[in-house]
Parts: sequence; structure tokens; C-alpha cells
Amino acid sequence: MRIEDYAVLGDTQTAALVGRDGSIDWLCLPRFDSGACFASLLGDAGHGHWRLSPLAQASPSRRRYRPETLILETEFETDGGAVRLIDFMPPRDASPDIIRIVEGLGGEARVRMELVIRFDYGSVVPWVRKIDGVLCATAGPDALYLHTPVETHGGEGLVTVAEFAVAEGARIPFVLTWNPSHLPMMKAADAELALAETQAWWSEWSSRCTYKGPYREQVLRSLITLKALTYAPTGGIVAAPTTSLPEALGGVRNWDYRYCWLRDATFTLYSLMAAGYREEARAWRDWLLRAVAGDPAQLQIMYGCAGERG
Repeated sequence: MRIEDYAVLGDTQTAALVGRDGSIDWLCLPRFDSGACFASLLGDAGHGHWRLSPLAQASPSRRRYRPETLILETEFETDGGAVRLIDFMPPRDASPDIIRIVEGLGGEARVRMELVIRFDYGSVVPWVRKIDGVLCATAGPDALYLHTPVETHGGEGLVTVAEFAVAEGARIPFVLTWNPSHLPMMKAADAELALAETQAWWSEWSSRCTYKGPYREQVLRSLITLKALTYAPTGGIVAAPTTSLPEALGGVRNWDYRYCWLRDATFTLYSLMAAGYREEARAWRDWLLRAVAGDPAQLQIMYGCAGERG
């Protein structure tokens, strides 16, 4: 799939990329620069992905972000029925969540879920089991928990699958939560409540945009994307959520952009400030003072999200 066919989700600490086919092919947890648990973007389906899409042949999907938010809606139509896939990451409280809600729009459609968890960029196959009906995948320091009312089971190739029917008006949630593997399982987020709170959070943030000129909707959409690249705990700003994608096919220039590159962050900062987002500017200034503190001769062109030096 082309990179332009992916949409971004984020909670201002990490980000996921969702394809038009309903597959999340890139996700690093718990930070932007953590090892990926879904890395199909860089390899193939066996390197980790999470797909929700109709079983039957569907017409090309239609998708949009809800206005003034980072909540993604993708619609599929089949001969039997139509469904909407609602994808978002709630602004983080304790542990990061990706929440997906399958909503029936008309008729009845059969939907398939395919979950392939592979920690450390696709290299580590986790131990998968069920605990009190919750799917748990554990490997090393990482644990992922899938909460859903849908019955799941193991498939060929160490894949977790499910097939279910969605009638008009039905809404079926899937909540995937990361937690350090040595800690107890977190209580599942309420998908509908989290959706309402995420909508309110982004709407409030967007309402503070002071730009009133031409193409305001497009400008605000760009600003929301830039906000998603900020790292809330420290004020750092990453250049992009991805790594290892060559600038040209077959080329060797495949930098890791999940760092705070001072040049790139400055451009992002200028855009946010011009639209009235002073809070992000102050947070980044404080991050910068901490990151570059010390001998000026040791200044670097980039730092980690928390100011780490490489």
C-alpha cells in the first residue's frame, strides 16, 4: 500500500498508521521511538498488523476525520450491508489504547478481524493466551490486551482471528491496551465514553486556533497532525512517526524520524505559534533548554523525545 493511503492516529505520545483497507500496519508502544508491535508497513503482513474489514467484496472505502478531531471514520459497502469503522487513540491517562468501533450502517455485513502481534519490529512472537476472556499477548517487557465482546480464536500462522455479523445500528468495540508485562492487567476503557472524551478533547484544542484566513479547514487539519507529533510528557516534537522508509525506492536514505530534529521541530513550532498555540511553544522551549544544557560544543542536530542524546 502506498504511504499516502495511510491515515494517522495519535495520543500525543505515539502514533499509528491505518490503511484504507482497515489495517493498522504501524504502531510503536508506548512511545514514538519504542519498538513496533505492528510493522507490516516495513515488511509484510507477518510483521504485525491489525485489520478489521468486511468478509465480502467491498466497494472502495470512503474515509474522513471527524471535523476538528483525530478520530478516523472509514466506511465499507458490500452487497449485504454497510459498516463504519471508527478508529482513535484517547489522549493518554495511564496506559495507551487504540480503540476501534465497528458500526452497522445498513443491512447486515460480516466482518473479519485479523490480529498479528509481533513485538520489536516483527521479530518477536508473543505468548498469547486468554485471561478471564481477555486476549493477552506477552513478550519480554511488553503486554497487549484485547478487550472485545466478540469471540476470538487462533488461526494459522499464529494469527488471532474473529468473524462476526454487524446489523444496522449495532456498535461493536475493540480496545487494545499496552501495559508493562510485569504489572497487572489494566481495566478496559469504556469505548463509547472514551470516544466522547476524545471528541471533546480535540474539539477544545481546535477551538483555540486563531487562524481565520483562506482554507482554514485544511490549515486546522495540518495543525492537528502537527499536534499529534508532540510528545506531551516533555514538550518534545518528533519529525514523523515512522522509521526506515527510504526517501526513494531502493535508496539508502532511510532516516529514523521519530526523534526531535531541532530544525524540523522549529518549523512545527512556528506553524503552531502562528495559529495561537503558545502552550506548545513554551513546552518545546523548556524541552530545548533541558536537551541542550551543558557544553555548547556537544550540541546535536536531534534528540530523543525526552531529550536523550544518541
